[in-house]
Amino acid sequence: MSAEIKKDANGRMDKSIESLKTELAKIRTGRAHPSLLEHIKVEYYGSEVPISQAANITIEDPRTLAVTAWDKELTGKIEKAIMKSDLGLNPMSAGTVIRVPLPALTEQRRADLTRVVQQEGEQAKVAIRNIRRDANGQIKDMVKQKELSEDDQRRAETEIQQLTDEHVARIDEVVAEKEKELMEI
Repeated sequence: MSAEIKKDANGRMDKSIESLKTELAKIRTGRAHPSLLEHIKVEYYGSEVPISQAANITIEDPRTLAVTAWDKELTGKIEKAIMKSDLGLNPMSAGTVIRVPLPALTEQRRADLTRVVQQEGEQAKVAIRNIRRDANGQIKDMVKQKELSEDDQRRAETEIQQLTDEHVARIDEVVAEKEKELMEI
């Protein structure tokens, strides 16, 4: 029974780390990457869809993205959606291709983004700790219902703590990697 709790906690902790990686991918570094535009929505035949479902996003050079709409009529809508986004980008339309140049990051902006990365990492750690708390609560409930002995409880709680420590260390690695990427010029 405690093995199921551990397996569930491990799966949920892995999902928290994947969620962190997804959030960090949205934070712009100096390099162009198609994932920067993934969260932008475009009106496509009456419904809001992610830009990746309405256009092809490619890297033209290290500081420029090229967005090619699948439908020529969408070019203007995509351009407006990129301008309205919180990324502060100025797309330039050249026929059916929209070029999105990424301005160089200032030192101040890099420091601000580093703080944002650290906050995202801290939120992920809180999520991991909440999962640990839930798992330990389930183990304590099993002890109250006499499904688990106190020795098994201590062993299971130790295993959950080790799992928590491993995932927190992975979060630290992901955050450090993103900070290093941000500080590169």
